[in-house]
Amino acid sequence: MATDIASLDNPVLGLESASKPLTPGQLIWRRFLKHRMAVAGMISFACLLLFILGGSLVVSKQQANAVDLQVRLSAPSQEFLMGTDDTGRDIFARIIHGGQISLFVGAVSVIISVTLGTLIGGLSGYFGGWVDTILMRFTESMLSNPQLFLLIVLGKFIGRNITTINIFGITVSGSVLIVICVIGLTSWMALARIVRANVLSLKELDYVSVSKSLGSSELRIFFRHLIPNTMGVIIVATTLGLAGSILSEAYVSFLGLGIQPPTASWGNMLTAAQTFVQQGSWWMWVFPSTFIVLTILSVNLMGDGLRDAFDPRSNRHM
Repeated sequence: MATDIASLDNPVLGLESASKPLTPGQLIWRRFLKHRMAVAGMISFACLLLFILGGSLVVSKQQANAVDLQVRLSAPSQEFLMGTDDTGRDIFARIIHGGQISLFVGAVSVIISVTLGTLIGGLSGYFGGWVDTILMRFTESMLSNPQLFLLIVLGKFIGRNITTINIFGITVSGSVLIVICVIGLTSWMALARIVRANVLSLKELDYVSVSKSLGSSELRIFFRHLIPNTMGVIIVATTLGLAGSILSEAYVSFLGLGIQPPTASWGNMLTAAQTFVQQGSWWMWVFPSTFIVLTILSVNLMGDGLRDAFDPRSNRHM
């Protein structure tokens, strides 16, 4: 009762007691929701995931690879919602299973890239000295390796020699492994530099000195204090890296040197379509390219929103 009377006498006190301070996570989420295009990208990407992952429960891989020359190059209809390709395969089914491969390649390659970039950049910034010199020179040497060239060469001379592999119960062409490894191992350098810069500034703060004085080990300080406080940069890099990885897989497969048939991907579906562009079979390239564009656009919009949300100096304040 006394608290209520005090609140009435002092409106500011009542306002402060009624409103609880927001956690950093809640502040980030609110700033993200202020970014309308980012929210639209998140909803669009969620719908794409629902279509691709949910569709695989209805449409089997056998249906996606089933050849029927009697219905080859059929236009979209009630029987074939997105038409058929030059061998009579259902494009709707191949869009679903090709999307799984494209997203799988993007996700795994980004996990490899982010892990390497975080560890190398973090260790370089934290330990400094000769560790920093060696790791940064290695990073600079990796920047001189052209990703597209490696994808083309390894895909041509190694990927086709690996017949098939089994990943989580899914049988795919061996070229998938080559594409994942090359993209993942050649796209971590920019993140490593950013993480290094963040760790260099964070390790000079008071809470790190206090942790050292309390006897915390170097690994504990690194993984419990420095890396968690760099998660904003890492999350943004992961989001934007996913879009880049999907696009890299698409254009290498389009060149015929990435994911090899019969495994479907959006990129090699465009490769099969390029011969029939001038023959009026528009559905063979319109649907794969539309899904590539929607996916890249959605992920990039989410990345922009996350970048603003994690930046406390963003104009979208609460």
